[in-house]
Amino acid sequence: MIDLATLIAYVAVVLGFVFIPGPATLLTIARATSSGTKVGIATGAGIAVGDIFHTVMAMIGISAIIAASATLFSVIKYVGAAYLVYLGIRAIMEKTPGGPAAGALAISAGKPFRQAVLTEVLNPKTALFFLAFLPQFVRPENGTVMLQMAALGVIFVVLGLFSTVVFAVSAGRLGTFLRRNPSVLRWQGKVVGGIYCALGVRLALQQR
Repeated sequence: MIDLATLIAYVAVVLGFVFIPGPATLLTIARATSSGTKVGIATGAGIAVGDIFHTVMAMIGISAIIAASATLFSVIKYVGAAYLVYLGIRAIMEKTPGGPAAGALAISAGKPFRQAVLTEVLNPKTALFFLAFLPQFVRPENGTVMLQMAALGVIFVVLGLFSTVVFAVSAGRLGTFLRRNPSVLRWQGKVVGGIYCALGVRLALQQR
């Protein structure tokens, strides 16, 4: 369905994308550092589900509608930005553990997973990225365009999930080391919240 040369080129480009630190990486690292590897991996999995959603939107043409409508793009952008800032403020205001024995910030894996899904879905820049990026590697002579888009999207999601797992494991180990310091325990929630707020502001200021 996809010729080998195109597939190799696509995988090489995607690996470059997913291992360059971006918003998804920062969210994963922030969660893993403050709440452990499991929570970081759950965040990465949520981002992957959001990317599947954007792949489907690119395939059926919804992303093209977002790209064509400045109003729709702005609405989604500001809703996503507001949600990130909301998560950031909540993280800043949450009570932190009382001492080194308390360990990571207590949070179940389900909550960061759902938050990551919603955060990724509400990022119109990701929708436009998939709309612009995937078709570059589609070759009509290789078969059904929709199937090629689906395959390319799945490959992107799998490689993206792999990269976030690598970052989550590394950040989780670093977080375990840092949390032995009482001052880190006092500030970890505020740092995570600050990252979320900064990403929200960044999203709000982005243009199409």
